[in-house]
Amino acid sequence: MAKKMLEVKQLTTKYITRQGEDVYSVDHVSLDIEEGKSLGIAGESGCGKSTLALSLMGYYFAPLHYVSGEIIIDGHNITGLDPDVVRKTVLGSEVAYIPQAAMNALNPTRKVGKFIEDVMKAHEIKMSKKEVREMAEERFALLGLPADALDKHSVELSGGMRQRVVIAVSTILNPKVLIADEPSSALDVTSQKMVIKMLKNMMEIGLVKSMIFITHELPLLYNVTDDIMVMYAGQIVERGTAHEMVFDPVHPYSRGLMRSILVPEEGTRDVKLTAIPGTPPNLKHPPQGCRFAERCRYATANCRYQAMPIVEFGEGRTYRCNMSVEDLKEVYAREDNE
Repeated sequence: MAKKMLEVKQLTTKYITRQGEDVYSVDHVSLDIEEGKSLGIAGESGCGKSTLALSLMGYYFAPLHYVSGEIIIDGHNITGLDPDVVRKTVLGSEVAYIPQAAMNALNPTRKVGKFIEDVMKAHEIKMSKKEVREMAEERFALLGLPADALDKHSVELSGGMRQRVVIAVSTILNPKVLIADEPSSALDVTSQKMVIKMLKNMMEIGLVKSMIFITHELPLLYNVTDDIMVMYAGQIVERGTAHEMVFDPVHPYSRGLMRSILVPEEGTRDVKLTAIPGTPPNLKHPPQGCRFAERCRYATANCRYQAMPIVEFGEGRTYRCNMSVEDLKEVYAREDNE
């Protein structure tokens, strides 16, 4: 049986607004990732993807607050640890994070090499400057970066190089879990392909034990990850293999996402794109029942007032809905034939 690198059990986190209102952007989320595997998380902007990424590191600062649940990395529960302990012993080595707009995450007043020196100091790793330099040069070479990039400021580097520098800094301690939050969204197609190839290579050679890849582009996840979870309004609504989620989604929201974008693997000739009507709910006052009910063409009165069960079917597949898989697929087949 494969070893689990990450287990998340019923994790709930919230933002507290200046008016003292609670916004539950991550609501009872559970997931797991095995060693050597990658998990994609997809959903609309504002669904909670990035908040989940921040929450998984176990390091909270206002306005984000931990509420409940567990985060277990390689068998160690990091929930509730002192922030200083998390910063020194968890961040970077157990779990690392590549932020959105990563190529703008570097301080333009500091040389790149100083960032890596700071990482070592923050984790109290006893290494000489020469040893740190040698380690950094080796990692840069793996990512196709010249050694002299360490002596430059970020503004002296291209966008693609800055992105790779952030990846190098984030993974320098060989994390067990790497969270990549839309790492290729601001890049051109060629640079996107390069970054994705590098992340997959780091997984293959064992520098990163497992990876979470966050994006709103489902077809991109098909080429990057083993499994995909779809998130909506702070909750996970479906999970399956990348192939299942792209070519056979079950939840109405997952199906709506797939029908609103082009999938090159399916072909694009005579494809009619359809939008999902409406907007996501206000998480200050979330719906009592299914959070997708107001936008779902199949919703009933029960959907609007009853909590949706998490249904398991097949091998490792789950979805959150009141309708059975058989009923949903029957409806979909009828629509496809019309």
